[in-house]
Amino acid sequence: MKGITQVIAVELKLIIRDPMSAFFALAFPAIMLAVKMRSGKPLPGGLPAIDGTVPMLSVFVIGLAALVILPATLAQYRERRVLKRLRATPASPTMLFGAQWVAHMLLAVLGTALLIVIGLTVYGLTTPADPASVLLAWILGALSLGSIGLLVGALVPSGRAATVIGLSLFFPMGFLSGAVIPRETMSGSMRAIGDLTPMAPAVQAIRDGWAGNTISPVTLAVMVAICIIAGGVAVRAFRW
Repeated sequence: MKGITQVIAVELKLIIRDPMSAFFALAFPAIMLAVKMRSGKPLPGGLPAIDGTVPMLSVFVIGLAALVILPATLAQYRERRVLKRLRATPASPTMLFGAQWVAHMLLAVLGTALLIVIGLTVYGLTTPADPASVLLAWILGALSLGSIGLLVGALVPSGRAATVIGLSLFFPMGFLSGAVIPRETMSGSMRAIGDLTPMAPAVQAIRDGWAGNTISPVTLAVMVAICIIAGGVAVRAFRW
């Protein structure tokens, strides 16, 4: 247990020290929040813009860490033969995946916390009506999207390729799922397409929990299913 904790601490430190990772996971979402709040118009239905934007952008942060930064890290380790050296240690693919997931999701925690602090202190963000549901939805969203990121990292041979694939997955998901553009302002066809993305359940669940609405068990089950399927395939497909 001590060993894996040390690995997680080292990995998180390396991620934060990378200027690009730190900027896109921490500063970029905060900049997006400031840009979105320039108008400050309530969303259709009367919901204050800040109360819809912070939950949405929290999934944006998870997606960045899980789909872009995480697979690139794993692929770079393979490319630089770090994984080959780790193969000589007692580390298993499951342990490696777990440490990488925790480290990158701690980065997402920092990004989400920064959004919430800015929202509360600057824009009058309303605190979550159901914090436990929000936390559950956030964790399941991180598990489901993180498992997809691990799958990409398990299959792609180079860091550059992993970044390209990760961005190719992340941006369409972000815009169609409601993590960037509020679902209330989308057309019916866009919402229908967005509902098919793995990011959509996380957006819906976190927003429901924040507003105090009951989260659909189907939404939670979809995130669990994505985690189990993508994570299982990633472990089986992983090569040192």
